[in-house]
Amino acid sequence: MANPQDPGSLTREPPAEAYLPRTRLPAWGVEDLPEPTPPRWRNWKAFIGPSIVMMGVQIGGGEWLFGPEITAKYGGSLLWIATVAILLQVFYNLECGRYALATGEPILTGFFRSRPGPFFWTLIFAFFSSAYLIPGLSTHAAAIVFAVVHDRPPGQGDKGWVMTAAYITLGLVVLPVLFGGKVYNTLQAVMTIKVFAVLGFCLLLGLFTVSAESWGQILTGFFQFGSVPVLTEAGGEKTVNAFAQLVREGTWPIVSLANIAVLGAFAGYAGGGGLSNSAYSSYARDKGWGMGAKVGAIPSAVGGKNIALSHLGKVFPLSDENLRRWRGWWRVIIVDQVWIWMPGCFVGMALPALLSLEFAPHSILYGQKSDWTQAIVTAEGLRRAPHFSPWLGQCLYLAMLGIGLLVLLPSQMSAVDDFSRRWTDAIWSASARIRARLHGDQVKLIYYVLLATYVAWSLFALWLFSTYGTPKLMTLIIANLNNLILGVTAFFVLRINLRFLAPPLRPRWHHKLGMIACGTFYLGLSALVFYEKQLPILLQLLSDLRQTLGV
Repeated sequence: MANPQDPGSLTREPPAEAYLPRTRLPAWGVEDLPEPTPPRWRNWKAFIGPSIVMMGVQIGGGEWLFGPEITAKYGGSLLWIATVAILLQVFYNLECGRYALATGEPILTGFFRSRPGPFFWTLIFAFFSSAYLIPGLSTHAAAIVFAVVHDRPPGQGDKGWVMTAAYITLGLVVLPVLFGGKVYNTLQAVMTIKVFAVLGFCLLLGLFTVSAESWGQILTGFFQFGSVPVLTEAGGEKTVNAFAQLVREGTWPIVSLANIAVLGAFAGYAGGGGLSNSAYSSYARDKGWGMGAKVGAIPSAVGGKNIALSHLGKVFPLSDENLRRWRGWWRVIIVDQVWIWMPGCFVGMALPALLSLEFAPHSILYGQKSDWTQAIVTAEGLRRAPHFSPWLGQCLYLAMLGIGLLVLLPSQMSAVDDFSRRWTDAIWSASARIRARLHGDQVKLIYYVLLATYVAWSLFALWLFSTYGTPKLMTLIIANLNNLILGVTAFFVLRINLRFLAPPLRPRWHHKLGMIACGTFYLGLSALVFYEKQLPILLQLLSDLRQTLGV
């Protein structure tokens, strides 16, 4: 039987009824697959969509917050971690898109269709969603606001001012998703502006002000596979290539795990991470790709009167014509991910790291272990760099702070939407009572109740971390939780597509290997962070408990 994912193959599959396995939710409806829009230059507007939204979401934490810290210690030598992370996430995103194209449902609904049933997966995803309940990005944005107003970085004594601004910024990021017809339309507009403004600014600055040496370090860093941090005799750190040392000396280097949480966070924020990648299936549905055109989208509070969302997805009969269309839609997903999202992620990682490498060493914050100024280091370096006059340096400082706000606030907005969207999809499909009582145009009632609840909880979490933690701790916890979540769900997404989709639509062997590698990589990072950071704490707690009990 020919493979419908191969654009050059001709299927000999006879017309058949849709493949309808038994699941823990009611069966899908059945309709023909709509005709795809060919991925050609003249149709470019049809492809400004899910990948642009995801790029806008994901140009944030890793690049702006951990880029200066990583490049300060290791230069560009560890950027290969981002290469691996982004390549593996392409496979994850493709499989989420595959499910949405075939069923018109987000991948989360596929989990609820799986055994043991919706209640079990509700508990699992309640834990998985915990990373989204920490508003780390808006808190870092508040520190930037302080720097703009006071013309200096915030210190520990400015904590009250920064946290007040954090409450305000968290409230403001909610406003855009109230408008636009579809909530997705607003996300697409905001993230398109963000992507072109941020990358355009960084590219121009990089081309005209950054040295060839820094360009070389960053560009080659993406290919320095096997470079790892090791301790020096003086107690510091340097990077060596593990494979080169094995060939040269016959031994593997002893890797320094002192900064494993930061490195894990860097990998967690490279590309996407956590459940943010799974949102690709929801974006593809709301864009109207594949069977998403048959089910509708989540309407916004203002301007979404004529938009509705079906409670359950729809699949298509396996006729020759539908399988031809499926191959067309699969090309759309490939173009979206491989030719838009993946290069965009590399550019989005490279340019901020490039500016950090060139200008952060001139900052008064460089090398300091500050929990409040991660997002300001490069801007401070620009202001003090000998490349520029004091006037131009000040202008670039303010421009870089503005770009920092454009990086962080839309990403926080997407976190608000992502949480509300995910649980709206879960409740809308999994609850028999909701399916019986609410019509398609009433889905926004659930979405906005969840959004209000999320904001209220985030305000509490903001107070909690402002009292007992720091903005940096917020982002470290978020990123390393995301690694665990992405690793676990990679295996389950693959299982769902192999079990629920019709045989001609299932992933091929290289997609299976990609998903297995993705799950293994991120679970391995989680295990390293646990071993180095959490396990000693647990062992100490157990020791203290044994002493207290006299055991």
